Amino acid sequence: MSRMERDSLAGGIETSGKGELLKVAMPKGRIYKQASKLFREAGLPIPSDFDDTRKLIIELPEAGMSFIMAKPVDVPTYVEYGVADIGIVGKDVLMEENKDVYELLDLGIAKCRMSVIGLPDWKPIINPRVATKYPNVASQYFRELGQQVEVIKLNGSIELAPLIGLADRIVDMVETGQTLRENGLVEMESIFGITSRLIANRVSYRMKNEAIQSLCDKLQQTIAAGAGK
Repeated sequence: MSRMERDSLAGGIETSGKGELLKVAMPKGRIYKQASKLFREAGLPIPSDFDDTRKLIIELPEAGMSFIMAKPVDVPTYVEYGVADIGIVGKDVLMEENKDVYELLDLGIAKCRMSVIGLPDWKPIINPRVATKYPNVASQYFRELGQQVEVIKLNGSIELAPLIGLADRIVDMVETGQTLRENGLVEMESIFGITSRLIANRVSYRMKNEAIQSLCDKLQQTIAAGAGK
């Protein structure tokens, strides 16, 4: 029996090198929980008790992987600089950060959308202020519409901006819309849909192609079968 066959039976992925693990940058929080569920459905031995761990580095030799637990916005940076071979990140972060990485697979998890939001009685004005965590995405969107806006970057509680008069509208992610309704805000325009993506470092994709492709194949088969929905 070959080593690849043994790894397949054990539920892991084939790794290149002697005992070398595939380093995976994983976002903390809800994306990790959905991603780890998808990995388990793909036959990878990811213990469920890791879903609430506070560890920052989790080695899973039986799966052929090592997880680096990171803030979602930092995942593409870890992958671009090669401290992680691959990572899982939302499309919103990819578009905002514009890092030099390969986008390999749409995982179809953590679905939401990027939208323009405001108060229901909002009226168009000249050079409105728009608050957002995503200044590059917002600037490009309004530039493509031919609209001049002043973009204000905030890091939290974006919904506050129109309520206290800091901004006329906001650009933010919307999942269920519950937070908007509770604060008297309405979704005005949907900009694009968001799901989490599997990305890879360009050098790692060449040097560890067998392991990365093995993981992609397992995940793609699982997604196609409707698991992880």
